[in-house]
Amino acid sequence: MVDLCEELGDLLLQVVFHAQMASEGGHFAFGDVVEAIASKLIRRHPHVFGEGEARNPAEVAEVWAAIKAQEKADKARLKAEKGVEAPSPSLLGHSPSPSLLDYPPSPSLLDGVPISLPGLTKAVMLQKKASTVGFDWNDPKAVLTKFREEIQELEEAFDEKNVSAIQDEMGDMLFVMANLARHAGVDPEVAVESTNAKFRRRFAHIEARMKAQGRDLANASLEEMDALWDEAKVLEKAAQ
Repeated sequence: MVDLCEELGDLLLQVVFHAQMASEGGHFAFGDVVEAIASKLIRRHPHVFGEGEARNPAEVAEVWAAIKAQEKADKARLKAEKGVEAPSPSLLGHSPSPSLLDYPPSPSLLDGVPISLPGLTKAVMLQKKASTVGFDWNDPKAVLTKFREEIQELEEAFDEKNVSAIQDEMGDMLFVMANLARHAGVDPEVAVESTNAKFRRRFAHIEARMKAQGRDLANASLEEMDALWDEAKVLEKAAQ
């Protein structure tokens, strides 16, 4: 909690700092920042501050997403009415003639997902946003079926020795796995970090056992290391 207190102070410094610069430029002040977030919370919680209803957390999230989408649409309309044009595709890094493969123009339902997030977390956030309009599987088993389909496509890419296709199919597999984790109520980043830690523990056991034998790990055979890996698994299960 001491560290949290310090980090919140660092965060607050940024808010005050940017608000002060904006104030000196005649744009807005710190009070406007506070008013903006307070107003947003009131608007997006009509079941608390208005006549709306929400029977469970899922409905609260749906209402929040719907109001947010409407707000973005209203902003886009006002910009259009004021003659503020969106950047041309070429300025965004797209080709002069956009195709179906280009990112959709804003506002989009998927806007607001930070590009700086870890890939699996970002995948889950994109999927959650799409699910708010029904673009989702209702059964986790359907996601498993899709995963098996992606495995087959990956095998075909390996058979063709197509590096680009292999990368593409690997991305699809990871995206589907993130979706499966979401349906299972599992954070994929937490899951993979848990496996990373498990790998480190078991590999450390291999290193320790080889060192105890006075042997260099680089000279060990794969079969020997596999046997020590299995030994580590047995020891872990016994400890549990």
